[in-house]
Amino acid sequence: MNCIIIEDDPLSVRIIQEFIRKTTELSLVHTFSNAIDAINTLRDETNIDLIFLDIELPDMDGMEFLDSLTDPVEVIIISSKGVYAADAFDYEVTDYLVKPITYARFYKAIQRARKRMERERLDKIGRDEIFIKKNSTLVRLKYDDILWIEALENYVIFNTFFEKFTIHFTMKAIEQKLPQGKFTRVHRSFIVNTSSIDVIEDNSVLIKVQDGTKTIPIGKSYKDKLMGDINLMIK
Repeated sequence: MNCIIIEDDPLSVRIIQEFIRKTTELSLVHTFSNAIDAINTLRDETNIDLIFLDIELPDMDGMEFLDSLTDPVEVIIISSKGVYAADAFDYEVTDYLVKPITYARFYKAIQRARKRMERERLDKIGRDEIFIKKNSTLVRLKYDDILWIEALENYVIFNTFFEKFTIHFTMKAIEQKLPQGKFTRVHRSFIVNTSSIDVIEDNSVLIKVQDGTKTIPIGKSYKDKLMGDINLMIK
């Protein structure tokens, strides 16, 4: 985990740095004595996983810093006072450590951060991809790789740029499982990935494929929904 320290007390900084050095799971990227410098750096760096944060800081305190965060990141508060704990946990911080801290307590907080990151990673996998049965195996299929889905009697066909996957499923059930907005039903028999659409003309959607272009009809009852799901700009 790439981490930073935001702490204005030199002794506390040295202790946290030493604890980080002992922990093979951690890599210290930056140390800041104030929150403003940290914010300016975080605007340009997106590889930070964990922040060690003091509450009582010059110019901008720890709570104001937490208010400024826009991207999810694990935060471990290390403070000389416990009175801020309730407010800190309102921000869903990973842990709250009161000085002086021991390495054992520090390491426990690190394990909590690691578990939370793993849960987030698994949740993200579920948001970005699905598994489809192919013969006796399960194949991972990223949503971005799906161009369109086509109904074939009691089956549906997932079409990617290179392969097709046929499974026993209904279009209604598939539509409910796929993320709305990213996938749009354009016809009774077709669901398309809106990001794969190359051209919309009259009552058809055109999608580029290996050997040319796939033309998919747009049903009258689905056209308004399609227009709402794409980034439409008309003068």
